[in-house]
Parts: sequence; structure tokens; C-alpha cells
Amino acid sequence: MTAATATQSTTATASVPDIHTLSVYVANKPGVLARVAQVFARRGYNIDSLVVSPSKDGAFSRMTIAAQGSAEGLDQIIKQTNKLIDVIHCIEHTDENAVVRELALIKIPVVTAEQRTVALQIAEHFGCKTVDFTRTSMIVMATGASEKIDACLRMYEDFDVIELVRTGKVVMARGGQVT
Repeated sequence: MTAATATQSTTATASVPDIHTLSVYVANKPGVLARVAQVFARRGYNIDSLVVSPSKDGAFSRMTIAAQGSAEGLDQIIKQTNKLIDVIHCIEHTDENAVVRELALIKIPVVTAEQRTVALQIAEHFGCKTVDFTRTSMIVMATGASEKIDACLRMYEDFDVIELVRTGKVVMARGGQVT
């Protein structure tokens, strides 16, 4: 490896923004999502994925938000989000302190027996489940870390994916910690 190659490699790695996963526990009321999203927009952050679901009692909802950016900027977003009236708490989670998963439904064409065989082998390798299977297509369900879903999708690229739906990240704190 030349010095120029090493420098380019380091520069490319340094320019990749950090991906942060936030859990925001909020009152289940109209307009709360818009106010939380506005905090990100004012700071110039794009929300990469957003999952919202009601809590066990229905009076509150949990938002799981994935966004890219600097840790310093995100710290300000967390502080500002925690100040919103209907926000109970906003917490950043890492892979070390939380279980983070994603689900993807991938529809691919499988016209020939060879295509079906290869598609099923990829599904088996990644622990996917076949949820629909016809003479011309199949839908596989992949679950796991975002990196696993991305790797699975790369393997299916040769199939000219017909349709793709991803849930975005969901997160739950490990042990006795609060999500």
C-alpha cells in the first residue's frame, strides 16, 4: 500500500458520518411527531429511518429514529427534544447497550429453477424466511442488524429486486435499562 493509498483510505473512512439511534418516548397525541422532526430539520439533520408505535398502555408512543451526523450536533438535538412538552425522554442507544433490529421484505423474480435455487440458498444463508412463493417471484423476509440486511440485499442485486420494504431500526435497551 502506498502512502497516497493509505491517505485516501483514511480520508474516505473519516468522511463517513456516524449513524445514531435514538429512542424518544412521547405522549401519544397529534402533532408530536412533527415537533420532534422539526428539531432535526432545524439542525440540518436528515432522519434516515423512523419507526413509531404505541406503548403497552396506548397513552404513550415510542419513536425510534436513526440519523447521521456528528455526536456534538446530536447531543444538542437530544437536549432540545427532551425540552419539548410532550416528550417524556429522548435517549441515544448503541449496539452495546441495546438490541437493534430491522426487518426487510424483498420481492425478487424467480422464473427458472436455477434462480429459485440460488435465491433460496441466499435466504438460507442469511436466515431469511420465505413468506410468498409463486412461479414467477418470491418474497423473503430478512431480520437482523442493518449491516446484515444490507449484505443480504447486495447478494440479491443480481436478481433485479422487484420491490423492497424496510421497517427501519427498532431498539430495546438491554437488561434493566429504560428504552
